Amino acid sequence: MAGLASKIRVQPTDVKAAAMWGVTAVTGALYLTQPWGWLKRTFLEKPEPEQK
Repeated sequence: MAGLASKIRVQPTDVKAAAMWGVTAVTGALYLTQPWGWLKRTFLEKPEPEQK
């Protein structure tokens, strides 16, 4: 079994596949939760200045 671990190497194709699955997972999570209002309030709208 010790010889088996030395033969397994990470290939560029494996990295691409993992990245694609990550993008797919994030896109699916955003589609399912659809937090568009929160994203808009958090990142796009400027906060109103405080009134004293």
